[in-house]
Amino acid sequence: MFAPRLSPAGFPMAPTQEEWEALTADERAEVVAALPGEVTEAEMAPPEGDRHFKAKTRALGALRSFFTKQRRRVYLAAELPVYYPNAPRFAPDLLAVLDAEDCERDKWLVSAEGKGIDWVLEVHVGGDRKKDAQRNVIRYAQLGIPEYFLYDRARSRLHAYRLDAPNARAYSAIVPQHGLYESRVLGLDVQVAKDRLRFYFGTALLLESDELIARLESMLDEAQQRAEEEAARRQEEAARRQEAEREVARLREELEALKRK
Repeated sequence: MFAPRLSPAGFPMAPTQEEWEALTADERAEVVAALPGEVTEAEMAPPEGDRHFKAKTRALGALRSFFTKQRRRVYLAAELPVYYPNAPRFAPDLLAVLDAEDCERDKWLVSAEGKGIDWVLEVHVGGDRKKDAQRNVIRYAQLGIPEYFLYDRARSRLHAYRLDAPNARAYSAIVPQHGLYESRVLGLDVQVAKDRLRFYFGTALLLESDELIARLESMLDEAQQRAEEEAARRQEEAARRQEAEREVARLREELEALKRK
């Protein structure tokens, strides 16, 4: 039975990559099953209310809708436990992995999946700012995560970082262009607009779930109105046609009556 080693703080960790490669298929399955699919409150920032929750879920909805329409294989998840080899686990607010099956998971075990995550978004509202703005900048870079975006909603600011090379282990800040931060990983531009994090594909704004619902409802209402107007128009045409046919019949009767005189 696999017993995971513990981090200095006492939480389960994945084995080293060398240890993983030495395991049999059955032993690897034991590792996957043994690592918890949740993290403790001690490892995560405390709940931060609606502003934190909505920022995260809005971003997730916009990205999921976009990549589904693009038919791109991108796995997206919120607060999913992530296990890098021999490293303390973490659960970012939002993560993306390119070319990965978008199916339900309890955890992301890098050794089992065959790759690490490609993009992380953290949303900061209150609490320990150093965790997101300093420690995670170092940690995610050392893990080799290509891009890290930090949405400081309390200050309506966005900070973004990128590894300049695959083997780099320190981030460079992404410099915004006209207020837009380029994510090469996602192929999108990102900015803060009023109180929301917005994504752009070229000049096209990615709509959030509530906006998509509102647009579809409006389109449905317009289509229903057009259908009703068309039905009314056809009814009027049918009524006019029937009236014309009755008039033709009446005139024929009068003509026949005159002919018989």
